[in-house]
Amino acid sequence: MLRRVKPNRGRPYNAGMTEPATQPPYAGLTPDLVLDAVESAGFLADGRQFALNSYENRVYQVGLEEGGGGPLGEARFLVAKFYRPGRWTDAQIAEEHDFATELAEREIPVVPPLAIGGQTLFHHAGFRFALFPRRGGRAPELEDPDTLAWLGRFIGRIHALGAARAFVHRPALDVQGFGIDARDWLLAHDVIPPDLREAWAGAAALAIEGAQHAFQRAREVAHIRLHGDCHAGNVLWTAGGPHFVDFDDARTGPAVQDLWMLLSGDRASMSAQLYHVLRGYEDFAEFDDRELGLVEALRTLRLLHYSAWLARRWNDPAFPMAFPWFNTQRYWQDRVLELKEQVAAMQEPPLVPAR
Repeated sequence: MLRRVKPNRGRPYNAGMTEPATQPPYAGLTPDLVLDAVESAGFLADGRQFALNSYENRVYQVGLEEGGGGPLGEARFLVAKFYRPGRWTDAQIAEEHDFATELAEREIPVVPPLAIGGQTLFHHAGFRFALFPRRGGRAPELEDPDTLAWLGRFIGRIHALGAARAFVHRPALDVQGFGIDARDWLLAHDVIPPDLREAWAGAAALAIEGAQHAFQRAREVAHIRLHGDCHAGNVLWTAGGPHFVDFDDARTGPAVQDLWMLLSGDRASMSAQLYHVLRGYEDFAEFDDRELGLVEALRTLRLLHYSAWLARRWNDPAFPMAFPWFNTQRYWQDRVLELKEQVAAMQEPPLVPAR
């Protein structure tokens, strides 16, 4: 799991980030525009809306008038997701929607977008958006072995379908995109404080090298369609089990990407958790043990990507408010130490599932 650094540990270093080159991406997304967009798709909104916890996109729960649920019937709420301008192409978003719809059609518990008039992606006032039925639930109890096995079974079913064919437009999860490109962007935009630049760049280079070696050791493991961001926050747990939500980061990659974020704690704890996840997973999909050598490499790439993601989004006013600890002197000191820890972790033997 990504560690949050406590705020108020030094002043922000904002070189290369203080003068955004473009208008904030959601400057024009007013409450009225949200309601107008929902109504443009055939629903009758009653004025209620509540912003849900999302930073990459903007997601709202919207109340509906009685009888205004359209294809949702008597439902009184829906969820409207407004895509970040410029991130995905329409074709890439369509692949996300198609994948989720395929899974739902096979009774795999995901929350697909609503199809209205044969389309799932809508345009209104310069924004692209999709609508979803509202689904409740709580975070899964990952310390429970049966919960882990249950999650493993459904991820296995997702992957069995994900392996059936490939994405055409969505990118792959690889060292270049998540590691090298992230590192190069941060260095090119002078985000890192000058007195830490050399130390961070050196640690990042070693981390990228370690990730490259891990992928080389794993050789030609299969790359399939993935959820891509399968952590506990993207699973809604109900009495009937899990619902997987938010396929926004769906991409091509090794199956273990959708498994390792369910693991936490020390090595012994993660080995035990892995045993239960795979116990369920292998009921529906075969797991290639060579992928276990990628766990720490994928964690490393996620850490590099995360820092670059925050820096790239800093002209969005929601980010300085939500992540005040980012880009302080202390933040980058901790990232240097974290990358060095990951270099060591990638040199250890792969995790082995154990009871």
